[in-house]
Amino acid sequence: MLRDALNRLNNGQISLDEAVKEIEGLRIDAVGEFARLDLGRVLRCGIPEVVLAEGKEPGHLAGIAIRHAEVAGRCLISRISPVQEEIIREKSGEKGLHFSYHEAAKMVVLSAPGATQPVATGGVVGIITAGTSDISVAEEAKVIAEEMGCRVCTAYDVGAAGIHRLFPAIKNLLDAHVFIVAAGREGTLPAVVAGLVDRPVIGVPVSSGYGYMGQGRAALASMLQSCSVVAVVNIDSGFTAGAFAARIANMVASK
Repeated sequence: MLRDALNRLNNGQISLDEAVKEIEGLRIDAVGEFARLDLGRVLRCGIPEVVLAEGKEPGHLAGIAIRHAEVAGRCLISRISPVQEEIIREKSGEKGLHFSYHEAAKMVVLSAPGATQPVATGGVVGIITAGTSDISVAEEAKVIAEEMGCRVCTAYDVGAAGIHRLFPAIKNLLDAHVFIVAAGREGTLPAVVAGLVDRPVIGVPVSSGYGYMGQGRAALASMLQSCSVVAVVNIDSGFTAGAFAARIANMVASK
């Protein structure tokens, strides 16, 4: 791909600025012997690189996140534990990085001094949860969508067990270009919302619930079997839902 970009530059098919952007999009940076950072993802895909904290040794995680923030300007870290959060807060402070902790989302955003902040695109994402147990996943989606320039509107705890709560909540979200609906247990709510609105709906099964097909499996099966038109992401996948919704909203807003 690098050779192709240089050939097209040499042949006058692309400008120097376009070639620089393509090459930057291929950039990889090593951190010690344990990580290779994809620093060009946002240029290639329009989606920020997110470092998954789950399962990572705290020192390694801090090294990855700080290096990414220093080079790329910003770094998002998801599924962070209290121990990991404490270490990254301390080490990022030593490096002069800005540390922002989104407790409900279990996410951290690191940014370098003077780094470019997310630019408002005009995209609007509506996020709805069935219950309060679904809020952490919804907040992860919210942070991602906001990082991609969207305005996010939320309505939490409006599930099918008290369906009368849903209708006034949806009225306040009707300017959204796309809806994310997070639900655990039997996962009914995305199908209900999709039957009420004329916008894309992304269902997020949440690993609440217990017993037979608990931990989000029943919710996932229910959403996949929906007779309403619903796109479904994996269990607890707030990142995927937020990024996908933001891409839809940003495409609509750009028209």
